[in-house]
Amino acid sequence: MAAWADFEHSDGADGAEVRFSGRLTLARLGDLPARLEEVGPISTLDLSQIQRIDTVGAWIVTRAAAQHPGARIVGASDEAQRLLDALASDKSEYRVHADRRPVWVRMLEQLGTSSVAIWDELIGIIGFFGAMLVAVFTQIRARRRLRWNAIVTRFQTVGVDALPIIGLMSFLIGIVIAQQGAVQLEQFGLEVFTINLVGRASIRELGLLMTAIMVAGRSGSAFAAQIGTMKLTEEVDAMRTIGVSPMEAIVLPRVAASTLLMPLLGFYASICAIIGGGVFAWVGLEIPPLTYIQRLREIIPMTDFWAMLIKAPVFGVLIGVTGCYSGMQVRQNAEEVGRRTTAAVVAAIFLVIVLDAFFAVFFSSIGWN
Repeated sequence: MAAWADFEHSDGADGAEVRFSGRLTLARLGDLPARLEEVGPISTLDLSQIQRIDTVGAWIVTRAAAQHPGARIVGASDEAQRLLDALASDKSEYRVHADRRPVWVRMLEQLGTSSVAIWDELIGIIGFFGAMLVAVFTQIRARRRLRWNAIVTRFQTVGVDALPIIGLMSFLIGIVIAQQGAVQLEQFGLEVFTINLVGRASIRELGLLMTAIMVAGRSGSAFAAQIGTMKLTEEVDAMRTIGVSPMEAIVLPRVAASTLLMPLLGFYASICAIIGGGVFAWVGLEIPPLTYIQRLREIIPMTDFWAMLIKAPVFGVLIGVTGCYSGMQVRQNAEEVGRRTTAAVVAAIFLVIVLDAFFAVFFSSIGWN
């Protein structure tokens, strides 16, 4: 039967000399860690008599050496030394006991850590965008042919395949806006102004915003997953080896597709939302379609269209860059592909909403109300 882990210690001039024996493994540790902590200052940790050691046993020895400055580890076999060296090079923090700090301290620490991570991610995205601009200028200066085949292929993924879900979603949102607006305006006998609410909200804000969120969820996540998988299979490294720039071959077609198609998708979503609101106005409020259309022509200014057309390409660039950046950050395993894909969607939606708020304030300040 395998021997349990044990140790003997004797007092020396510089501290206790601890000699381990038995199997220093997780299954055979017993109460050794607790008894080891009761030993006074330790000068030597002798592993020459142990039968076997695993990562947990090596970690206990390493922790004991760290708790007693000046303690030496001697008698380690080649296997034990490899484990000790691996643990010595690992700088991660491990909590042996429960964190006893106050809750508010831990909350502040987590908030600070998250803030630093978000800031680093933002700086990384800005740097990636700069690298993409350099690639664009390089391509223009070298008069290289654009990869139209790759761009058109992304048109299918980003645009054509997204039309059914974006159209249905926008149509239903138009109905919801009209219904909720009619309920509130009915109290004042102003149901006709439901048309104003649906028309302006759809063209100026909600149509494009909901489209950007849908594109971020569909295409942004797809960009991150595709490029992340290419990183794991070393396709990106292979491109660099044969002299093909991954930025030009992988990133630019995806960003170009999302940038060019976002205005069209936003306009399409706005029209679908207006149609949904018109259906509800016709059925629920008994407003004829001709009256509905005439009212829309009167109340929707051209500045709303210009605002949508200005915001749409910016949102497209943001979604494309965020998705491609997250894919390029994959380094280790398939699990990180999923994590980076989720991060791409969250970051894209967050930045889209922030920029939309900025545009709303900006357009209002220049009189586009």
